[in-house]
Amino acid sequence: MALVKFSRKEFEKFVKIDKKIEEKIAMFGTPIESIDENEIALEIFPNRPDLLSLHGYLRAFLAFIGKKPGFREYKINKPEAKYEVFVDRSLKNIRPYTACAIVKNLRFDDEKIKEVIDIQEKIHATLGRNRKKVAIGIYPLEKITLPIRFEARKPQDIKFVPLEANEEMTGNEILQKHPTGKEYGYLLKDMKKFPVFVDAAREILSMPPIINSHKTGKITEETRDIFIECSGFDFNVLKKTLNILVTMFSDMGGEIFQMKIHYGLHKEITPDLTPEKLKINFGNINKLLGLELNEKEVKKLLERMGYNYNNPYVFVPAWRADILHEVDIAEDIAIAYGYDNFDVEVPEIATIGAIDEKESKKEKIAEILTGLGFLEISSYHLLTKEDLKRCNYKDAVEVEKSKTDYKVLRPNLICSMLNVLANNVDSEYPQKLFEIGVIFEKNLKEETGIEEKEKLCIAIAPGNFTELKQVLVYLAKMLDVTIELEEDKAPNFIEGRTAKILIGGKNVGIMGEVHPSTIKSWHLKMPLALLEIELKNLIK
Repeated sequence: MALVKFSRKEFEKFVKIDKKIEEKIAMFGTPIESIDENEIALEIFPNRPDLLSLHGYLRAFLAFIGKKPGFREYKINKPEAKYEVFVDRSLKNIRPYTACAIVKNLRFDDEKIKEVIDIQEKIHATLGRNRKKVAIGIYPLEKITLPIRFEARKPQDIKFVPLEANEEMTGNEILQKHPTGKEYGYLLKDMKKFPVFVDAAREILSMPPIINSHKTGKITEETRDIFIECSGFDFNVLKKTLNILVTMFSDMGGEIFQMKIHYGLHKEITPDLTPEKLKINFGNINKLLGLELNEKEVKKLLERMGYNYNNPYVFVPAWRADILHEVDIAEDIAIAYGYDNFDVEVPEIATIGAIDEKESKKEKIAEILTGLGFLEISSYHLLTKEDLKRCNYKDAVEVEKSKTDYKVLRPNLICSMLNVLANNVDSEYPQKLFEIGVIFEKNLKEETGIEEKEKLCIAIAPGNFTELKQVLVYLAKMLDVTIELEEDKAPNFIEGRTAKILIGGKNVGIMGEVHPSTIKSWHLKMPLALLEIELKNLIK
């Protein structure tokens, strides 16, 4: 969860905080972390980046408490002359997309500048996946000559003074010397060219996702008009991010202007605040919630969550990044209804509950590994195609109509484990991890065409075959299972340091030292030993 801090004085310009409002804030799903005479700190779930700014939060909260219910409409102006961004083809495999806008007639003060900086940092950390998925740049328009060009250049050809620096640096020098460059330099690692935004006067505005120019990338209290760009790999996510930002600036009193984004012969116009239309079914909603709501009640509850409703369609605000399915609408209806208003029912069950034997044995495995100093992880069932490619794996089940980069069901736990390790390369070593989870394989014999299996994955970094074997042998002994190892070859593993795991003569898993090429593709820093074994054979 993201922790956001709002000025109490600014918050109370819109709603006075008392015990009743504090309860409403908690029931809205944003627990209060702390509150004093100067500040209120709230926990915001990562799925609601639209709540990360004071103005975004108040827009939603004022609707929730009934002060300003219903869909909030914003005026959006068409692009003026030269309100254009030209995206170069050289960015295709580097950072291919951008969504941009211009906002005019703003009046900044310390609080508003702080709000802008805070929401950038929070979006970068949550929705932006630490700037990999989304990076945001905000610039004073008076220092920029339109139109803008988004292109890739060799690091030695990139020269500008980065934000809060005193000297001009090249692209590589920024990654080596600047604090932000050191922190996020891995995002451009091994790239022969770096992305840059350049204006019509050939002035470099920024090198995303790292740093803005000190000359053109810093807003002050004198700034009145701004240029906003969001860059990344998923155009839909960039549009959502831009919508969150421009509506926040509009609530600050600004006027939104669209820009033309040129991708060769293809053109996009951003931002687009057209609401998404989602069909709902009363029967499904009431069944999910255990209620008997009528249309009038549903309409009122939806308006308290900022929606418009025209049976059977719900109109979803363009800045909501978390609404993917009817179930998400049902959850918001439940929040508006009030979890404290649901009746408590005791299930009519005559039997006494007990732990399933299989689950009991899984707990025992977890206890054994925890006792050996391992940390249990739980990762997502979905992966990106890039994750599969880095695992040298192609044959996986793809999800239809996915609205994110996560489009494939994981075919093994190895990919998930490598992903976790890659996201924690700077954490303390040794890293000893394990996961018990479900994987998905194609199987035409199954009615769905998909077979689910539970597996156990164990990783040691830095680690070798011998260390991992000792762990497996001890685990098998504690579970009273006889295992055998037989030399084998497998993708991602070093030949001669890899073995298949046999139980009762049956091949049930693989273990070994991860190949240097795989370690390099995941940008890992340590040698790694890893095993994966099918769980049902281990706990029989």
